[in-house]
Amino acid sequence: MALTDITSSEVIRAIEEFDLLGRERFLRMYEFGRARRYLLAHEGRFYDSKAIVGTAHGYLPGQSPLTAKDFSGGERHAVGLLRRLGFTVVDDPGSSRAQQAPQDHLLDRLAGLKVNRASGRPALYQPIALLWATGRARRGERRLLPWGETEQALRDLLERHGMRGERPRPDYPVSALHHAGLWVLHDHSGPVPKAHGDAALRRWFAENQPLSGVPEPVYDLLRRSGEARVAVIDALLCTYFNGLDYGPLLMDVGLYDEAVADDADADSTDADADSTDGGARDTGVPHAVVVAAQYERWCRIVEHRESENRGRRTTRASTNPIRSGSARRAVLLRSEGRCENPRCTGQPADVTASGAPILEVDHVMDLAQGGRDHPSHMVALCPNCHAIKTRGRTREELRATLLDVARENHARWSNPQGG
Repeated sequence: MALTDITSSEVIRAIEEFDLLGRERFLRMYEFGRARRYLLAHEGRFYDSKAIVGTAHGYLPGQSPLTAKDFSGGERHAVGLLRRLGFTVVDDPGSSRAQQAPQDHLLDRLAGLKVNRASGRPALYQPIALLWATGRARRGERRLLPWGETEQALRDLLERHGMRGERPRPDYPVSALHHAGLWVLHDHSGPVPKAHGDAALRRWFAENQPLSGVPEPVYDLLRRSGEARVAVIDALLCTYFNGLDYGPLLMDVGLYDEAVADDADADSTDADADSTDGGARDTGVPHAVVVAAQYERWCRIVEHRESENRGRRTTRASTNPIRSGSARRAVLLRSEGRCENPRCTGQPADVTASGAPILEVDHVMDLAQGGRDHPSHMVALCPNCHAIKTRGRTREELRATLLDVARENHARWSNPQGG
């Protein structure tokens, strides 16, 4: 079959797969680079046009996806095909508008923040404000607050956790984040001043007393998605807190426990929110590929938190709940609801109140005995197998088996093709 056999149906299925996996994973899996010029525009989003066409070819009966070297992406080929099928393709040198998942888009916005580096190190004003807002979102507290409440809360945090000499001036980070598109201000008159100077900025906030908080889409994402929440925390820690003891700050804002990686309860979130289990849409994407993409993201966070203390003598490496919570989520995702002990005689048929399988994630070797807080050294076990592994007569033999299982399962789900 030729490119001309592709119909709009195959293109739509490729677009849905792109949305499901995210841009980077999609391009890497199908061996495409980022578009240098042409983007497919569909329902307000933008996609790498050549990659979409190559993937669409794999949805034709009996055909495989095409790679970048198999065909041309120019106006006479992939772009021309898309336009003949009624799709809009824009000429966008640099392809800056290519679609990203909401989480990836938020992380890119964080990476582009401009912070004061007068001391040679990044100031913590904006990171502290964002972590405070993330904690509020996690707890489902009000998104927008009167300025007096925001001012008092951020002033207290800056006084306690301004580890690089930050002044207790909440107007600085709020103004900066507003101009970066990560904070909204309501009920004020006139333009919001930039985060420069002193008296004029302070006076504007005192006179206007704006209602403020993170944008609603950001709040909703941080509220419902444990993965997005932990990815944001990890990005901020990697960028701004290198070499600092961030534990007390995260405890203060309610983000330093393993459950920070958990999704919000279904009844407390929008019922129309996108599913993250890969089963919500019939895109034809293998479930294993979707799980592998999620697993890879969780492991990346685990390894960031693990590497920060490598080579340093500290007790924090064995007790970091951001890492532990992320590792636990990765293992539960990988297990797909089943006990990972190959000798399991049957896990409970019952489920938890939220409908989740009754499984316990455990380190094969305890951290105190040299175990590693990483999915390759952790397993999901039913209560019976967990009891045998912990205090059974055959526990030492079982631990050796489970370590092999953990390593094998980790390697399988880390495979870009999902095993």
